[in-house]
Amino acid sequence: MISKLQPAKRILLFFSSLLFTVLLTGNLAQAVDKDISQPVPTLTPNLQQAIASVHVVQLLSRSHYRKIPLDQDNMEKVFDRYLDRLDPNRSFFLQSDIQEFEPYRKKLGDSLKSGDLNPAFAIFNRYRERAEERARFMLKQLDLGIKDLNLKKNEELVIERKDEPWLTNKQAQQQLWVKQLKDSVLSQKLNNKTDEEIINQLRRRNTNLLRRLHQSKSEDAFQTYINAFAGIYDPHTQYFSPQTAENFDINMSLSLEGIGAVLSAEDEYTKVVSVVPGGPAEKAGQLKPGDKIVSVGQGKKGNLEDVVGMRLDDVVKLIRGAKHTLVRLEIIPGSSKDSSTRVYEIVRDRVKLEEQDAASKIIEVPMNGKNSRIGVIELPTFYIDFKAAQAGDPDYKSTTRDVRRLLEKLKKEKVDGLIIDLRGNGGGSLQEANELTGLFIDKGPTVVVRNNRGRSERQEDPDSEQLYDGPMVVMIDRLSASASEIFAGAMQDYGRALIVGSQSYGKGTVQSIQPLNHGQLKLTLAKFYRVSGQSTQNRGVIPDIIFPSLYDGRDIGEDTLPDALPWDNISPVSYRPYANFSPYLPELQKKHEYRTRKNADFVYLHEMKDYFEHYENQKKVSLNQERRELELQTMRSQRLAIENRLRKSRGQPLLNNLDELEEINNQELEQKKKDKEPDAFLQEAGVILTDMVKATNNKQLFTRRSG
Repeated sequence: MISKLQPAKRILLFFSSLLFTVLLTGNLAQAVDKDISQPVPTLTPNLQQAIASVHVVQLLSRSHYRKIPLDQDNMEKVFDRYLDRLDPNRSFFLQSDIQEFEPYRKKLGDSLKSGDLNPAFAIFNRYRERAEERARFMLKQLDLGIKDLNLKKNEELVIERKDEPWLTNKQAQQQLWVKQLKDSVLSQKLNNKTDEEIINQLRRRNTNLLRRLHQSKSEDAFQTYINAFAGIYDPHTQYFSPQTAENFDINMSLSLEGIGAVLSAEDEYTKVVSVVPGGPAEKAGQLKPGDKIVSVGQGKKGNLEDVVGMRLDDVVKLIRGAKHTLVRLEIIPGSSKDSSTRVYEIVRDRVKLEEQDAASKIIEVPMNGKNSRIGVIELPTFYIDFKAAQAGDPDYKSTTRDVRRLLEKLKKEKVDGLIIDLRGNGGGSLQEANELTGLFIDKGPTVVVRNNRGRSERQEDPDSEQLYDGPMVVMIDRLSASASEIFAGAMQDYGRALIVGSQSYGKGTVQSIQPLNHGQLKLTLAKFYRVSGQSTQNRGVIPDIIFPSLYDGRDIGEDTLPDALPWDNISPVSYRPYANFSPYLPELQKKHEYRTRKNADFVYLHEMKDYFEHYENQKKVSLNQERRELELQTMRSQRLAIENRLRKSRGQPLLNNLDELEEINNQELEQKKKDKEPDAFLQEAGVILTDMVKATNNKQLFTRRSG
């Protein structure tokens, strides 16, 4: 998000700290293939990195919103965070390694202040040594074949090992690695792969890991270490190496070719962080946040290349390509714990973030025996063409300008109410959030920004015009963040709109990019507060009427991130609300629950939410093939039953198996796009809006109340 508080080009608010880190940019360096038969070379720090580390320490101590003393407790926290970044699943380091590192724990504070990077590099080199041992161990096991692996033994693999003790010795380590190998083999068998295919794929995977270890640079160690330190301040404070900073600047140009997906590295996998609204991946309707990419293929018939263990920039290079060409992604769905994969086809295209325009439509909902016409404005992001605006172009594009035009059109259509749909809106320009709020109030503050010195500055509605004063609902979900939360929070505080949906992301901080002698630092400088004094940070916006969400209980949202700044509040600023919905909410909630109790779409979402929560919370998997197959069959049967109950309620033909679901979903998605059919949540939001109008009889609901 770009703020008017400081020069626009360098102040940003992000939906997540990785939002622009890898947005499928070009100009990535070609990977240099090295002789992986040799041991991985030792990495050493350089003078530029040492100077940069001192600058980072000074900048964070002086300028970050959160004041953290560089005492022993916090330095031990940095030490633990560094180990977690390197070995989050505790599969590499031995207890003897950790004991050997203990002296570093005690002197990490002095090392950081003085620019001594030797402790960090010693730990990083040991991690690479252990990772190399694992890859070579796996390759040796694969050379022996997999027929002798005992897949009938009743044993389990702990898949979430972050709270497990460090491995006691090499024997325990290799026992774990054998279990992990069995898990990989079983996963492939359950995907109907032959033994030869499994061996070839796992051999390529571990060879990729070795290659990645050989391609490691001192910058990888430095960036990981400095980010372990920066991360204790908050999850959005981040160091960018010179190469990463260059890619970051390319991303900020907002004109990219690719599939429109934000990726990050997680353990050995490339993980989807988010999909760009309006981009090819989002339009295809398949790729979702949390999905893990396991292989990439070019065109309809090109071989799928395994990318597990591959460097992130090399995976990005495979996914990018000329527009109008096709790329195939084999993924493990983030929404499921079963071992099956999916292959998605996406046509590359030019992704222009500034073209994620607001759009409008009219839906009809029943009310008092007739249909009410409800205007809907879908807003995928808060955008503004800063260059054109600063150049004095009278026709520059912005969210507020486009919404103003759409509102005028809907008013001419004489709609009975308005829905602003912010689902999936990850934020954008603070200026636009402020000005958009101004379209729905006549005057008053819109948001308060508190800086790192404790000073508060409030943003005001820039004009006295209230363009729309009718009944209104704002829809949000877990992916609605930053600017979305500012707008939704203001509408809720002013009593201008009912907020419906699910709890928003909770991103309520402002970041600034600061150049260093070597790379650059993104650090948190300020925090947002609603006019009521509540922070949007960590807690987000809580809807007046809550809808079920498949994101509940999953690792999405500010409150799931380590060391996130807490929710708090300040004194409210002076503002005059329009309405108080509190007296009407119990009845509106009661009607909503009665309607949706038998609504097939809502029942389906509740069932799917329970299904995901049950399987995603499992910490172990069986390594017994028969049991694993039975578990997978049970999971798929449950999922099939849920899908068929929904299809039966709609009068659609039932599925014989889940394999039919993917193709049918794609066909139905295309048909919905053609028909512009409103989804169940949007339709229900429209009914809630008509319920509100009926309950209040429009008793001057949106005229100013005194106070």
